[in-house]
Amino acid sequence: MTIATVPLIRRSQLAEHGWHSRRIRSEVENGYLRPVRPGVYARGADVEGLRPEQRIALRARALVLVSANRPIFCGMTAAAIQGLPCLRDDGLLHVLCPDTRPSGARGVVRHRDLAHDPHYVELDGLRCTPLVRTVADVARMESPDVAMTVVDAALRERAFTPPGGYDFDEADRFREEAMNWTQSATRGRRAAERALTLGDGRAQLPGESVSRLRLLDLGFAPPSLQVPVAGPRGSTYWIDFGLDDVGAWGEFDGMVKYRRLAASAGRDPQSVLEEEKRREDWIRGTTQRRFARWGWEHLTDAATLGRRLSAFGITPA
Repeated sequence: MTIATVPLIRRSQLAEHGWHSRRIRSEVENGYLRPVRPGVYARGADVEGLRPEQRIALRARALVLVSANRPIFCGMTAAAIQGLPCLRDDGLLHVLCPDTRPSGARGVVRHRDLAHDPHYVELDGLRCTPLVRTVADVARMESPDVAMTVVDAALRERAFTPPGGYDFDEADRFREEAMNWTQSATRGRRAAERALTLGDGRAQLPGESVSRLRLLDLGFAPPSLQVPVAGPRGSTYWIDFGLDDVGAWGEFDGMVKYRRLAASAGRDPQSVLEEEKRREDWIRGTTQRRFARWGWEHLTDAATLGRRLSAFGITPA
């Protein structure tokens, strides 16, 4: 089931079936129902385990359900609707709002400063700002970690072809279009320019995007991304980071990565993990480079990642 097909249930529909306040509270407490926004619910089983961007998109659908006028979503809400990864979910929805509109509903942030161009695209019945504009707005309004994750994901969608193809010209075109959007912004222009300049669609996971920021903060040179290394029997191994200035390799290893690899190959995560270790041994032996792995727990700040790398003898030049 996709987010677009998750049934949303209005309080009035529950009342029609004899579910009044006490029954609804009871079903929420036992997890059968989950509030999506005031007066709108979903079945608990339908929303269990949703990623942050999926939760945001579901709340956007609920807002449309109860709105007299269909909103145009922007910023992180538009990013979520377009399937870009969201590192955080603050529980808010972001919409464009002309100056003439009244104050917003609960949990809705209205952006009057962004409403000068109401152009939108429609995805699964939700109106949102186009991808380039969405990325530009996120890049200037959100934290560096969140912005980098969204910029990388958008560039990956536009310019990356698995396993390692990257259209630099297309990436530059997208970057230029997004930069043009920031020129009319009243704030966040410098932050947006940094995120867009550093953005690289070869980053495969949000953890890789954040890792790159931490590496730069530590003083490493910009790393090579998705580096091919010749493997056994004509195969190719792709490595997340080439720390070429210090002769080392780096990989972000969130557990999602192993689950994804296992699911795509129809195997259990343990066998994938064992194969990853054999792969690492091969790469170490054939390249004679140090090799470090890290996860989300090492990305809380640059110093924490620095200590992890130092344990493998890897420090900035």
